[in-house]
Amino acid sequence: MSEKLTKVPFGQTDMTITRAGFGAWAIGGGGWAFAWGDQEDADSVAAIRHAVESGINWVDTAAVYGLGHSEEVVARALRDLPEADRPYVFTKGGLIWDESDRNKPASRVGNPASLRREVEASLRRLGVDRIDLYQLHWPAEDGTPLEEYWQTFADLRTEGKIRAAGLSNHNLAQLMAAEAVGHVDSLQPQFSLIHRDNGAKLIPWCRDHGTGVIVYSPMGAGLLTGAFNPERAANLDRGDWRSRSSDFSGDGLTRNLALVDGLRPVADRLGVSLGAVAVAWTLAFPGVSGAIVGARSPRQVDGWLAAAELVLDGKDLTEIAAAVASSGAGTGPSRPA
Repeated sequence: MSEKLTKVPFGQTDMTITRAGFGAWAIGGGGWAFAWGDQEDADSVAAIRHAVESGINWVDTAAVYGLGHSEEVVARALRDLPEADRPYVFTKGGLIWDESDRNKPASRVGNPASLRREVEASLRRLGVDRIDLYQLHWPAEDGTPLEEYWQTFADLRTEGKIRAAGLSNHNLAQLMAAEAVGHVDSLQPQFSLIHRDNGAKLIPWCRDHGTGVIVYSPMGAGLLTGAFNPERAANLDRGDWRSRSSDFSGDGLTRNLALVDGLRPVADRLGVSLGAVAVAWTLAFPGVSGAIVGARSPRQVDGWLAAAELVLDGKDLTEIAAAVASSGAGTGPSRPA
């Protein structure tokens, strides 16, 4: 693994992480409710290895991505790496799928016994003895109180099954309730120039309480890369969840593409890709430890790798805020406070 990329403390954990990490959602492949479409495993393995060889030192996946398949692909990519070169592996649980209906949305389950079964299954698929960060993917909807499922996470951390415990897609009230039971090592919220609301209160709370933040979809699920136009969005495969998203159709798409056009002068001036600018904008918010950035090939990794080192200055942030305002895209703060 290259040592050339900057690393920052990850909350109050004993880990330091690169400002960008490899996101393994899309590499789960097709044929499930929130798939990105079919994907060649060999391309996924090549993308992960290229990211690690380029200095990226963490991978974020989840049990539900490909219904177990993403974790297996991550394990395959990392299996032959020397221990010193292995990146941290973060995964998520709490979503239980129906093997008889792969396209049925998974159930959100926080039952302690179920969570423990999930941890063991992820350990097996990933081929590791301990998970570096284990996160609850979504708040439970099976009647398990937050305090009960978060206590299970704290116990797993104490037992050494997991190195750190985190929450994903939880709001501020839920985060505060969990913190009263045991420290929340990390939060994984959606955050991008299109979906900015979590920059108002949630991320500042994490900053003030020693909770690391790794944001997901910082490139707006690909919209902010400049690779989309109305025709491509209209022709997304029906097996791609984005074909059902309001961000990729109608007025939402129009505003989002106008925002992309407003970002082009910034990217051109800095000599980086549009995606790198979009990722760097999320990293400009104090409290954000890192951004999860997906890739399905080594070429896509190269498209955003510069974001791991890119620091936007006041001029850049002002120009980006103006682009947000003129486009009308999204809601939430358009720059760090």
